[in-house]
Amino acid sequence: MFENMKSKLTLAPEGGPFVVSSLVAAVISGFIGMATHQTSFQIVALICTLFAVFCFHFFRDPLRIPPIGDNIILSPADGKVVFVGEIGHDPDLKAPVQQISIFLSLFNVHVNRIPVEGTVKSVNCRKGRFLAAFKEEASKVNEQTAVLIQTKDHLVKVKQIAGILARRILCYLQNGDAVSLGDRFGFIRFGSRTDVVLPLEASISVSVGQTVIGGETIIGELK
Repeated sequence: MFENMKSKLTLAPEGGPFVVSSLVAAVISGFIGMATHQTSFQIVALICTLFAVFCFHFFRDPLRIPPIGDNIILSPADGKVVFVGEIGHDPDLKAPVQQISIFLSLFNVHVNRIPVEGTVKSVNCRKGRFLAAFKEEASKVNEQTAVLIQTKDHLVKVKQIAGILARRILCYLQNGDAVSLGDRFGFIRFGSRTDVVLPLEASISVSVGQTVIGGETIIGELK
């Protein structure tokens, strides 16, 4: 239990500026409030402290150890599966495909991880809307970054999708990068959706409503 608590206290580098700035604001406001006996500054200090605690929780980056196996597909994010099924023809995979969609709430870890081993073939960012990320339409119309990965025998796409509160998608991959299962590749702030687009011959081992863990839960297998 204590090891699990310790892992949750690991802070993602993306959260450093938020935590530090809110703590600095809390300290300054607190000192001013104590020196001047003004309640307003004390209230600001409390709000800043609470925001720092929230940020520390939101930007946590626990250690994940991916399972070992050939052709396995790992969940790229923590959250709840909200869609599993065929979605028609995909222009990047150039074939009919199926998709697994994962919704990340404010309380989930928001680090994105590589679902399959291979080489990055393309990274495409697209502007769009900011619908609630749990809606199926969000996969098509929301702002997103799509990463196409070439495995030994297949193409797999993973999409980082913004939601109502998510206004910043961070992706650190470039064309030609070699990636391994469970590698950390990006982050989405705040509340979002992550899709995995797979060839029809891939087997899927999760269902709608299931909770998954990024970099650990096996969500399918490439045939």
